[in-house]
Amino acid sequence: MIWDVDVRRVFEQAGRRFELQARFASDARRLVLLGPSGAGKSQTLKIIAGLARADAGHVRLLGRSLQDSARGLNLPARERRLGYVFQDYALFPHLTVRQNVAFGLAGGWRNPARGLAHPELTHWLQTLGLSELAEHYPEQISGGQRQRVALARALVGRPQALLLDEPFAALDSPLRRRLRQELLGLLNSLDLPMLLITHDEEDAEALAEQLLRMDQGRLL
Repeated sequence: MIWDVDVRRVFEQAGRRFELQARFASDARRLVLLGPSGAGKSQTLKIIAGLARADAGHVRLLGRSLQDSARGLNLPARERRLGYVFQDYALFPHLTVRQNVAFGLAGGWRNPARGLAHPELTHWLQTLGLSELAEHYPEQISGGQRQRVALARALVGRPQALLLDEPFAALDSPLRRRLRQELLGLLNSLDLPMLLITHDEEDAEALAEQLLRMDQGRLL
């Protein structure tokens, strides 16, 4: 089993209560969670990544336990070996493209050296067409190029799986279509499991091997 997730968490804020109860198991290598804003998709993804903590439950990937509340297990994000692409890409504006990608290799929070050379870094800059932009800063490149930088940073550490949070939301329609196809080709060549969350039906249609619909904190 690739994905085995059963997590629960209650959020209470300003007198409002939201209960997340995400439970699914799948052997799909391209799994898509589709649902409206506020459905609980992002929180589910963050719990899988170790960026948020569930009140109870488990997360298993490829048979490896990442979290199991019954056993008191909760691996930190850095030990889960997951690549994560944020909706806004979360690039560091003061770092070059090369440094942003190299950050995925770093074990700590120290900024990578500007002229850093590493085989994996070189490989992903070339694979995603970023070599000529390596010394540019995020503000100097396009939205599609920024997405490629975020993707390269997620992949440079050779993760077990790739998690994508609304990766096309900030792009116009023609670019979204082109980048969906680029991502699909890349995933097929890597044979890398992917979990993508989106509210866009076209994202789901283009990329899902299996589609799960989510609303009000639950899988439908």
